[in-house]
Amino acid sequence: MNTTTDPKPGPRRMLFATMGVLLAVLLLGAGGFMWLSAGSGNGIAIGGPFTLEDGGGKPVTDRDFRGKYMLVYFGYTFCPDVCPTTLSAVADAMDKLGPDYAARVRPLFITVDPRRDTPAVVRKYTAAFGPEITGLTGTPEAIAAVAKEYRVYYAEHRTGPGPGDYSMDHSSVLYLMDPKGAFLAPIRADQTGDEIAANLKKLMG
Repeated sequence: MNTTTDPKPGPRRMLFATMGVLLAVLLLGAGGFMWLSAGSGNGIAIGGPFTLEDGGGKPVTDRDFRGKYMLVYFGYTFCPDVCPTTLSAVADAMDKLGPDYAARVRPLFITVDPRRDTPAVVRKYTAAFGPEITGLTGTPEAIAAVAKEYRVYYAEHRTGPGPGDYSMDHSSVLYLMDPKGAFLAPIRADQTGDEIAANLKKLMG
């Protein structure tokens, strides 16, 4: 009986795998930012109406934030590094803005992991960064709908056999929406609080 086994990865296969990982990083990070930057000037619709839940389980819609600049970030509470780093920078930016500018901005954290991120979990998570950040969750269908509106990529990545053994791959960009709810500009999520604050002041005028 003939049997075959998979050969060990050669240099070429390992190179292709490495290139694939690098391409994914570019698409989720700088590539996504550049696409959004181009889209903001070419009539590409980004953002839209949503109905989600806040940390108390209360229904929240995009219209509740009219009159404010929404600074929207998609992530999840089990995120090991990118999400907490970004939210820390956002909280720092709110401090650096000063009371007049900060009063005009509402940072929103929208989870892409509604299975684990219940209202209570999201409330506790965002509270650790500061009272200015509002955490939002919802049903898987509601999250999928708002992610589609904002052109957000996210996908479950299994890390083990258990039901909770997974992480979430997701794009990492801050979306600045104007007081009428229209997309104004993307802001890089890898910036410091000082840099985010400077960008916000420039974009808000």
